[in-house]
Amino acid sequence: METVDEQQERRRRWFREHWERNVAFNAFAGLVIDQWDDMAVAMRLPYRKELSAHDGIFHGGVVAAVIDTCASGAVMAGHDFVKGSRLTTISLSVQYFSVAPGEDLRAVGTCLRRGRSVHFAEARIYGWESGKLVASGQVAVNIAGERPGLEPITATDSSAGSRFR
Repeated sequence: METVDEQQERRRRWFREHWERNVAFNAFAGLVIDQWDDMAVAMRLPYRKELSAHDGIFHGGVVAAVIDTCASGAVMAGHDFVKGSRLTTISLSVQYFSVAPGEDLRAVGTCLRRGRSVHFAEARIYGWESGKLVASGQVAVNIAGERPGLEPITATDSSAGSRFR
């Protein structure tokens, strides 16, 4: 029988794969996850004309969606799944600083505060080659209940989820 910590790690691996391959927008956009752990989540968004507003420039809505995706991922990458697994973004704030013409983008997200059900995270978007700060944003997410198809993780011993509480 798996320990709670083993179940937690299995669930984190499941969400990493789900984020990259099974979320339709992420798969369409070609997002690639480079890092997924309790310290940060990092992603690469390859430039594609279909995601642009002007030649060589990502559409601002795409950038906002990547901020939401990366920051929410940072919450899930270190989440205590005993508390649930169904995530909903309840607030998103985006600040645009610059553009990185023709470049892929790098998104780096970190969880700022974990609550009982509401969590706060941020993400910064950089030009892949230039390192130029393109945008940053903050999200608040609610995690309550279980995603359809996922069994709840239940704490059966005193060390359950201790690393992530």
